[in-house]
Amino acid sequence: MADLILNRGAERRLKRGHLWIYSNEVDTKRSSLKGIEPGSQCRVLDSWGNSLGTAFVNPSQLICGRLVSRDKELDAALLSERLHSSLRLRQRYFNAPNYRLVYGDSDWLPGLVVDRFGDHLVVQVSNWGMEKLLPQVVDALASLLNPRGILLRNDHQGRSPEQMPLVNEVVYGEVPEMVPFSENGVALLAPVHRGQKTGWFYDHRDNRARLNQWIKGRRVLDLFSYAGGWGVQALANGADHVTCVDASEQALQWCQENAAHNGVEGRLHTVRGKALEVLKAMVAEGEQFDVVVLDPPAFIKRRKDHKSGLAAYRHINQLAMRLLAADGLLVSASCSMHLKADELVDCVRGAAHQLGRPAALLASGGQGADHPVHPAIPETSYLKAQFVHLGKRGA
Repeated sequence: MADLILNRGAERRLKRGHLWIYSNEVDTKRSSLKGIEPGSQCRVLDSWGNSLGTAFVNPSQLICGRLVSRDKELDAALLSERLHSSLRLRQRYFNAPNYRLVYGDSDWLPGLVVDRFGDHLVVQVSNWGMEKLLPQVVDALASLLNPRGILLRNDHQGRSPEQMPLVNEVVYGEVPEMVPFSENGVALLAPVHRGQKTGWFYDHRDNRARLNQWIKGRRVLDLFSYAGGWGVQALANGADHVTCVDASEQALQWCQENAAHNGVEGRLHTVRGKALEVLKAMVAEGEQFDVVVLDPPAFIKRRKDHKSGLAAYRHINQLAMRLLAADGLLVSASCSMHLKADELVDCVRGAAHQLGRPAALLASGGQGADHPVHPAIPETSYLKAQFVHLGKRGA
């Protein structure tokens, strides 16, 4: 392995537990970063020559190195050991085999995501280092879990920065278009071949479970509904009626399939359209709901987008509140890593104040135990959900 020598002081963050190396932290006079082949494993040394570990390296990236071990190369044996460790963690905290099995850096497997849907696995890889180990990843997963099938969903945007080819293929066994699984006791179907990311968003599991306690007999609006993770679970837990809104007709068809799968399709209404436009139309028509779930895609994808993204969160939260009946419940969520939890609370507070409605924060949630946060890597914490009770205007 080649050596990657850091500038003086650059080792401090790594010694505190972080796993990322930025290109401006490398002493390029003593180690030729540009000459390293993307995906190579390199020894990482501090400026005095002391070993800090082994890292995947891609010289063309701002985050040019990601530690994979403090003392050895990531080979088939260590890879298998890490997968066993991630499985033990999930089995300790989940009763059924439906969860994110591998969450990248948090499981010491940077660039690797594996979601488990019972007997089927969906794998995503986002760096060249893990890409080179992909055959070993598949072999190790097959040996560890003996699944019916493994689907490689490497057709996602996360591969673009490293200029990796887009691939969507079954690499082991068979994987149906719609994979059965369960979440919070509700039987569901995940569109793993054509859906977003791996086909499902397990990260909101705990937040959905919290909402499921509070929706019996209520009218619910589920914005950015995708395949019905919030809305169909609400119906299965006694919601009187749910309206799912999404810009994708295909996503709404998946909502309907999940509703039919649970025998609740008669209480589901779907609306195709952009959320902002639908919200404005519903406000103009005087629509009212007991619960509004606002779970948009990330409005702040880059740090420089923070100001405009924050304004977007404020605007859409205020529109959502306009549709809430007196003593209604707003679930306001964000998957933007660059938006802090207290900033989302402030968006909600400001929107409620402008509308003259008293607000009470009932609960705050984050990502589930299958998306563990690495305590030294704040970037692994991204999900927020605020549960806000809104009183009557002018009360």
